[in-house]
Amino acid sequence: MAKKILMLVGDFVEDYEVMVPFQALQIAGHEVDAVCPEKKTGDKVRTAIHDFEGDQTYSEKRGHDFALNATFADVKPENYDALVVPGGRAPEYIRLNERLLGIVRHFAEENKPIAALCHGAQVLAAAGVLKGRRVSAYPAVGPEVTAAGGKFVSIGFDEALTDGNMVTGPAWTAHVPWIKQFLSVLGTVIMEQEKTEDQLVL
Repeated sequence: MAKKILMLVGDFVEDYEVMVPFQALQIAGHEVDAVCPEKKTGDKVRTAIHDFEGDQTYSEKRGHDFALNATFADVKPENYDALVVPGGRAPEYIRLNERLLGIVRHFAEENKPIAALCHGAQVLAAAGVLKGRRVSAYPAVGPEVTAAGGKFVSIGFDEALTDGNMVTGPAWTAHVPWIKQFLSVLGTVIMEQEKTEDQLVL
């Protein structure tokens, strides 16, 4: 059954981490509303490209513009089935928005599926929803997870971790297992479909 999913983003959200799940979850049949505090439907956020190029931490470059398809001020969390928090630079400032933190707490208190990637765990930590939870994130966020009462779990950059209703991962390099595990928590079953008459066949 299709789910209605809320995605919390902001300027300089990581490019892959917003674009890939936004599209993949819709391909799987779900409805995804991407919102940003103080922005509305049709507004854009700028993205950042984080890459691993042999330095001690990731490099950062300007990415694409990502168009929001819903208005933050209109969000009623009770109308959503699940939450997604991508990483990048956005989490460090959107977590200062008290209403956004209240929205995150709703999903945790109602035990709804939550997926966070990379620095997205900063938002979960600020909302106070990590106590006693096993969490993966970009390693530099580990101390914040621990300070928030969570247990930071160091896993491979191509791995993801599920703890109950919460799916986390260290970076966009974990997209495949992270999205697969989130779809599992959502109860999504992917089935092969036969071609329909309106499909283009070359």
